[in-house]
Amino acid sequence: MSKQAQEAREALGARLRGFRKDAGFSSGRALARALKWQESKVSRLENGRQNASEDDIRAWCGATGQEGHVPDLIATVRHIDELWLKWRRQLQTGAESRQKKSLPVYAKTKVFRIWNPNMVWGTFQTAEYAAEVFRQAVRFYEFPDDAEAAVAKRLERQRYLYEGERVYNVLLGEQALYSNVGGPDVMKAQLDRLLAVMGLPRVSLGVIPSAAATAVWLGHSFSMFDDKLVLVETFSAELSVTQPREIELYNKAFSLLRQSAVYGKSARALILAAVHYFDKQHV
Repeated sequence: MSKQAQEAREALGARLRGFRKDAGFSSGRALARALKWQESKVSRLENGRQNASEDDIRAWCGATGQEGHVPDLIATVRHIDELWLKWRRQLQTGAESRQKKSLPVYAKTKVFRIWNPNMVWGTFQTAEYAAEVFRQAVRFYEFPDDAEAAVAKRLERQRYLYEGERVYNVLLGEQALYSNVGGPDVMKAQLDRLLAVMGLPRVSLGVIPSAAATAVWLGHSFSMFDDKLVLVETFSAELSVTQPREIELYNKAFSLLRQSAVYGKSARALILAAVHYFDKQHV
């Protein structure tokens, strides 16, 4: 959860704690008994460690005589939910619309900082690799199968590699070269594509070897767009980070990750080793 969302959740918890105390419940245990909840739930809500549902708000305000605050608090809960976008909501009409939304962001960005420990970044993907990624997403999230259209939108991003003065700083974990997306033929074509984009004048592609010493834990993938936005993808949600202090943390993480990466001939050697590995899969 972003710091903005967490701070909002903690602020909500503080208001709920005030309502409890004003109503004469000296402890969370007393309120939990009145609501027939587990005691730990009251503590988690008051300390911002659990999201409150709308029913939780109604029950809490009912028990503490604060029914007049229900609409305001429910609006707060909904705002917190919006800060953590649910994938299923984004993908309910398919993946193409989500890919389309990213194009204006790419058009405006001057400096990209990309980290992916185990997959090839979308803008570097071949059509076949991207198609398999979207097919997996269709199966996992059970949204309408528009993989072909989504691939087309994703590939539109690639024009920005050749337009303007954009700078691409991309880091991949060595595992990204071996995560088998679509089989050996798809992987070999994808690895060839990586070798090609390495030669583009404004692309800096680094690979962090599996055995490299690290200055920071590898963590999750993220994409930084200038110093204005960071997108973090998880299985359940896409988090948009816009707070300057949080963005600076991702910038710091990226700088530390770069210390473990190899570039140029060394990165090329790692990619060619992965090509050789998939060559052998046909034997």
